[in-house]
Amino acid sequence: MQVDKNKITFVFQGILVLVAVGVVLKQAQSVILPLIIAWLFSYLLGPVVNFMNRRRIPATLAVFLILILMLGVFYLSGIFLYTRISAFATAYPKYHSRLVELVTTLTARLNLDYDPLAGINWGQNIGRFLVTLSGSLFAFMSKLVLVVIFLFFILLGKPYFKYKILKSFSAENADQISQITMSITSQIRRYLSLQFLISFTTGVLVWLVLETIQVDFAATWGALAFFLNFIPTVGSIVASIPPILLALVQFYPSFWPGIITLLAVLTIQLVMGNGIAPKVMGDQLNLSPVVVLLSLLFWGWLWGIVGALLSVPIASAIKIVCENIETLHPISVMMGSGKSYRREFRE
Repeated sequence: MQVDKNKITFVFQGILVLVAVGVVLKQAQSVILPLIIAWLFSYLLGPVVNFMNRRRIPATLAVFLILILMLGVFYLSGIFLYTRISAFATAYPKYHSRLVELVTTLTARLNLDYDPLAGINWGQNIGRFLVTLSGSLFAFMSKLVLVVIFLFFILLGKPYFKYKILKSFSAENADQISQITMSITSQIRRYLSLQFLISFTTGVLVWLVLETIQVDFAATWGALAFFLNFIPTVGSIVASIPPILLALVQFYPSFWPGIITLLAVLTIQLVMGNGIAPKVMGDQLNLSPVVVLLSLLFWGWLWGIVGALLSVPIASAIKIVCENIETLHPISVMMGSGKSYRREFRE
């Protein structure tokens, strides 16, 4: 069997290009990350700009008003987060003493020879966590300025993008490029809109349930469920842990409120994540669970929690591009869930 040297060279060149792109994305994330966030926001805010343009509002004024409104929402969210962190830091000593008592009791009942909390300086660890969180918030606010700047120019140029494509390429190529961009726009806009609605509903349900059980900081855990629900699979699990642990510590020595909280929160996450979300979104994204997981791991490693939030839209955009380029079509097929192909062969 003769090996095609050109194919081998092409494969190794592709690997080198991927490594080089990964290094660039890692090193230039302070600029690239705000640009990608602004790009995703443009899919949600673009229709609003078009609506205001149809009402004869100048594009510059429309974009400016939308960005002012967005900044107001981020400002209120920052105030809410700051007050919640401050309140939790104030109440932490009470929860710490109850946690120590709970672990001591469980250690005695299970006849353990060691204390799981021994040697852990909780006060110092919490202090470091709050300092790290404050630094993360400051870094986010600094990136927000770049996001707003990028978003301003993207929204201003978005209505004229299709005309520039028609002018730059032949009719056949322009039609193909327009089809790709329209597919990316429609699918990502649909994903972000429905994911926002599902995450918001999940956060509200978590808040109402925890408020009914009288778990402390119910609104905080509802907001956490809303934000982390954008991260596939892992986010809902991480968002469920803090309120369950807090309920166990808060109502100790009674374990029933913690068990009720466990059942209620997990029921909400399972119903919303495995019941309602697939039916609402359908097979629109058509991404394989393995692709979603690998995308989550890669972009999460590359850009942290923000990369995890962006993992699904980026994977969807890559799949759509491969789907519309003939030589890359097999990659798009392998990235898909395969459900439509199974139905096709069965028929």
